[in-house]
Amino acid sequence: MSPHVLRHSTAMRLLHAGVDTIVIALWLGHESVVTTQICVHADLALNERALARTPIDATPGRYQPTDTIMAFLGDL
Repeated sequence: MSPHVLRHSTAMRLLHAGVDTIVIALWLGHESVVTTQICVHADLALNERALARTPIDATPGRYQPTDTIMAFLGDL
């Protein structure tokens, strides 16, 4: 186990406990909150919870552009 693993694990536990990412970034000594956001994006459980709260009104399937859109793109 490395120091990085300990820091990352602690940061993820704080994130799951609802601690703000700015506080976590300060605690970790990150120069920018952007660095801490990488952990947020990499956390699948957090992403799944966010998606579960997002209303989705679209029907699943493959997008098919209309002929008008295809003609527009062809003229570019």
